[in-house]
Amino acid sequence: MLTAHPLTKPTKQRKMLYEAPAHIRHKLLAAHLSPELRATHIAKSMPVRNGDTIRVMRGDHKGFEGKISRIDLKKYRIYVEGLTREKVDGTTIFVPVHPSKLMITKLNLDDKWRKKIIERKQKPQKRPEKPKKAKAEILEKAAETAELKQPVEEKVVEEKVVEEKVVEEKVVEEKAIEKVVEEKVEAGTTRRPKKKVSKTPKKTKAAEEKKRTKATEVKTEKEPKTQKERTTRKRTKKTEKGEG
Repeated sequence: MLTAHPLTKPTKQRKMLYEAPAHIRHKLLAAHLSPELRATHIAKSMPVRNGDTIRVMRGDHKGFEGKISRIDLKKYRIYVEGLTREKVDGTTIFVPVHPSKLMITKLNLDDKWRKKIIERKQKPQKRPEKPKKAKAEILEKAAETAELKQPVEEKVVEEKVVEEKVVEEKVVEEKAIEKVVEEKVEAGTTRRPKKKVSKTPKKTKAAEEKKRTKATEVKTEKEPKTQKERTTRKRTKKTEKGEG
């Protein structure tokens, strides 16, 4: 069956062409319309039918015009009246042409179903319109949302102003205290406040005694080093004549 999504693998594309049903094969045998037909019928391409006059646009028979005599749905080929060639044994046969090389110059409108297809293509395709809301309703909703947002925004602004005022008052008080302290220091009545220093806890006597006892125990456990006795080298006494 024909899949909805586009095929990218060549093997799958060939399989789709070989196994396509008749109604899809007919659509694949479509050719471009000439500029005149495109302007009148408002369509770019149409499936080819018997009786249509075509023009060959590419290949060895470029520029040849004629009516379609037969369509081969199995091999996707078209046979045109007058487009023939001779075989070695002298017999003449029609030259098969692929629809991609053709352009339709005149349509055969004997079939009523084909007329309906052209009429359907000429009609402008209308898309489903979304229900438009009235402008008055949109404006009312916008006004309601604005009214709801205003009190919330006002409260937030008021809270920010109050916080800023509190911070400013604290800063002013700290500056005033610093000025008073500096004036007293200059007058000599007070001393500047000392910075608090974190004091380390004092060591108790019991802790010191424990450390001393541990140190003595460690020393006693260690064995005293044995001193090696040095061997004295015997030297010969010197005489007046020499070594004796």
